[in-house]
Amino acid sequence: MRIAAAQAHSVWLDPAATSKKVLSFLQDAAAEGVELLAFPETFLSGYPFWVEKTDGARFNDDRQKAAYAYYLDAAVEMDGPEIGDITEAVADLGVFTYLGITERGSGAAHGTVFCTLVAIDPRHGILSRHRKLVPTYEERLVWGHGDGYGLRVHDLPGGKVGGLNCWENWMPQARHALYAGGEDVHVSVWPGATRLTRDIARFIALEGRVYSLAACGVLALEDVPTDFPLRDLLEDQDNNLYYNGGSAIAAPDGTWVVEPVENEERLIVADIDLALVRRERQSFDPTGHYSRPDVFDVRVDRRRRDAAVFTD
Repeated sequence: MRIAAAQAHSVWLDPAATSKKVLSFLQDAAAEGVELLAFPETFLSGYPFWVEKTDGARFNDDRQKAAYAYYLDAAVEMDGPEIGDITEAVADLGVFTYLGITERGSGAAHGTVFCTLVAIDPRHGILSRHRKLVPTYEERLVWGHGDGYGLRVHDLPGGKVGGLNCWENWMPQARHALYAGGEDVHVSVWPGATRLTRDIARFIALEGRVYSLAACGVLALEDVPTDFPLRDLLEDQDNNLYYNGGSAIAAPDGTWVVEPVENEERLIVADIDLALVRRERQSFDPTGHYSRPDVFDVRVDRRRRDAAVFTD
């Protein structure tokens, strides 16, 4: 099987332009025979990095409110044209895709942005949309909490794949839920973090006895629109490179198939042999012969949680 990460700059907070970039990477991946492609966390429409850089926790600040409104307006809806075009391209090109998006909630949550990882199958369309369970640190000022609805694995030729957003990959219960689903390939998506992927990508590979595919983004000041409300504060800072990639692929024995790649915008491609997963589980299978369900009782609630349920 051939798998890949799309390490790239998103067209930050421009969903239409970023969608075109997604389509371009999909076409390139298909041309290279890629069967599974992963994009970074919230690649469409962008990671909310400004919160950390501009005193985002200042309460009731007009400029922070304006930045959030800008971000909310740039978020995509699941039934919107961007997701529709990408789903159609996935079907045409035959590339199973994990796409990180900023999802604008519907109904009662229309004023909220979720960090969502969408799984799109060439034959069956959207299989799941996993909202990040716990936004990390300053992300909680921007994103809503997710639920267990998207903690699912999906069929690939010869195996199964699952995915998590960024620091969710440090959550033992979230990883366990995917391992228990029969995961053979684990996708982790990040805004860009070599310091993390160098550790966690290999750890997941060894713990789950899975192939571990980390997809990271690249982000710099030049990606920020000139009319973004806090652009001037970002320009005044010394470091204008926020994320420099770090996409990587680790094998089930913990060896690198592709070590973390920095400072490049390109497809990170590798051929993998899923037979190696079965070989490595001879000594350790975390939810099989090395589990103790008589001692540990693990329950995963996969119901979608909404603010209100209306019964008429």
